[in-house]
Amino acid sequence: MPEGPTIVLLREEVEQFAGKKVIAVTGNSKIDIKRLLNKTVTEFRSWGKHFLICFEGFTVRIHFLMFGSYTINETKNTPIRLGLTFNNGDLIFYSSSIKILEGDVNDYYDWSGDVMNPDWDPGKAKKKLKDIPDALISDALLNQNIFAGVGNIIKNEVLFRTKVHPESIVGKIPAKKLNELVKESYEYAFDFLEWKRDYELKKHWLIYTKSICPICGERVTRKHIGKTHRRTFYCEKDQKLYA
Repeated sequence: MPEGPTIVLLREEVEQFAGKKVIAVTGNSKIDIKRLLNKTVTEFRSWGKHFLICFEGFTVRIHFLMFGSYTINETKNTPIRLGLTFNNGDLIFYSSSIKILEGDVNDYYDWSGDVMNPDWDPGKAKKKLKDIPDALISDALLNQNIFAGVGNIIKNEVLFRTKVHPESIVGKIPAKKLNELVKESYEYAFDFLEWKRDYELKKHWLIYTKSICPICGERVTRKHIGKTHRRTFYCEKDQKLYA
């Protein structure tokens, strides 16, 4: 599942189509795709893991789920969910959830909750964490209402870099450490973006998919944790459990 930084990269890649008219549309999406024909894209936006194609009066929301993908100016041997043709190229989505948001897109999103957005508000994130004291921190970091754009890679890396055990209880984590987690989530997301741009993201992983802890040399624990049941990598020795 693409994380926030990957959606930001997509937004940058398709900027060539902003202000362009859709001259052809294809796909097996259940939305009324014909509605997009001859409509002009006013802008592309992103919120967390949502990619947004904005038109006058409505927005098309793309969520890539677990296996969604896209191509620009090329196709692949996969059923097209939504394909948009402009006079300067094609934008095609596969295996994605497509939805139309009526009216002003600003009515649907709290931009201050997106770690990649200029309006990101860490203070709000801290307050929301205090409202879920019994949650596991591994679940909290994946909560898109708190950390929109944070996915499983960022979750694992942030917990390791802040030395917090993924099964720690939010309400048991000291305020100073929670502040560190919020700060690192933001900073790592932008590091992720730059590494992804340079095609070297995996080179910087410290714990995700690793077998040996880079700090102590002990074997890394792999476990599906919490309500999200997402794959988690951590070091029992170097990540403190707050419970």
